[in-house]
Amino acid sequence: MIAGPALLFCPADRPDRYGKAAAAADSVILDLEDAVAPGDKAAARTHLAGADLDPDRTIVRINPAETVEFTLDLDALRASPFRTVMLAKAEDSAALDALGEYRVIALCETPGGVENAGAVARHPSVIGLMWGAEDLVAGIGGRSSRFDDGRYRDVARYARSRVLIAAAAAGKEAIDAVHLDIADIEGLALEATDAAASGFAATACIHPSQVGVIRQAYAPADADVEWAEAVLAEAVGQPGVFRFRGRMIDEPVLRQARRTLAAR
Repeated sequence: MIAGPALLFCPADRPDRYGKAAAAADSVILDLEDAVAPGDKAAARTHLAGADLDPDRTIVRINPAETVEFTLDLDALRASPFRTVMLAKAEDSAALDALGEYRVIALCETPGGVENAGAVARHPSVIGLMWGAEDLVAGIGGRSSRFDDGRYRDVARYARSRVLIAAAAAGKEAIDAVHLDIADIEGLALEATDAAASGFAATACIHPSQVGVIRQAYAPADADVEWAEAVLAEAVGQPGVFRFRGRMIDEPVLRQARRTLAAR
């Protein structure tokens, strides 16, 4: 399982931030891809090899397959204690074959990645999927993933749903995308609350100030816990479908109630 619910990205060329990121979040994602300038990637790999972080709570985002950087990233990984990787711009299961010794989170952030999310999720090395809006929209030829009020456009919402369902169908976990507007705490809270209610296992973020917002969003509200406990107690001895507080209750609803209590 992925240690969540708050996963914090940290540029791999900033070792001074490693410890702070790990202390702040449930898992830290050391980023060798977009967060590191091309000229700094060699230094980032050197820092990675010497990082003193918990391997169970550390994910390394590596560059896309079939690139020179990907091969160099794998060399650096072998010299490190880390065995959970996030493959940027994952698009097909064949690209994952080179990662057989690792636990892989496939980042479906291109049109091909979203289209093939099901096949990617079924790869034996994959433990989870994440999606990304900005590379996806750029790859489609669009200009913005969100409306002016911060809501995702339909194409982004489609990708989010497709990746979530593909992960669930394969028995894997799903991670929700980052909220780039750091100051938009309300927007992040709404998205993370929806992610938790929809079935995402975690949400990624880019700033320590976002971690607490995500954790609070994934924790069930007191009223939801009370309802779940009450309906499960009422279900004892009930013959199948029954009525509770004006609602029809059947096994899928009880499964949701159990999931609520498990998230406490």
